[in-house]
Amino acid sequence: MKIDPRNSLGFLLHDAQRLMRKHFEARGSEYGLSSAQWRLLVILVKEDGAAQARLAELLEIEPISVSRLIDRMEEGGWVERRPDANDRRVRMVFGTAKARDAFEKVKSIASDLYETALTGLSAEERETLFHALRTVCDNLSDGEGACDGTQTRTGTSG
Repeated sequence: MKIDPRNSLGFLLHDAQRLMRKHFEARGSEYGLSSAQWRLLVILVKEDGAAQARLAELLEIEPISVSRLIDRMEEGGWVERRPDANDRRVRMVFGTAKARDAFEKVKSIASDLYETALTGLSAEERETLFHALRTVCDNLSDGEGACDGTQTRTGTSG
């Protein structure tokens, strides 16, 4: 029996992520930020600042790309760079008040989107889905903090 590749795990995960990103960007477009910029802001708001090298690692993009991303966001008043108190060679990046305010508003957009994505799934089916995805992450993590160990571990949809 031949399996349609469009029904494979990789295709389904990719398509679900692509569609969620597309809908999120459409709903959050009033802020004029790309999904990469939103991801960076979420990290900064949750971690209360991070070194550029750490941001590159978390975003899985090259340091020079992070630098350019931060340059654009700094020009827009979303982030600010500050010297590290312990190492003057390191520049720390922090979200501004503008970023924190937008983050609070966007959390409700994301929550609504997650609820739309999960419509038709019972609470038990949702928990099974989250458990399955955490297991996939654990199986592929190579000991590097599967699924980043944050909200997915709580069984929430965020």
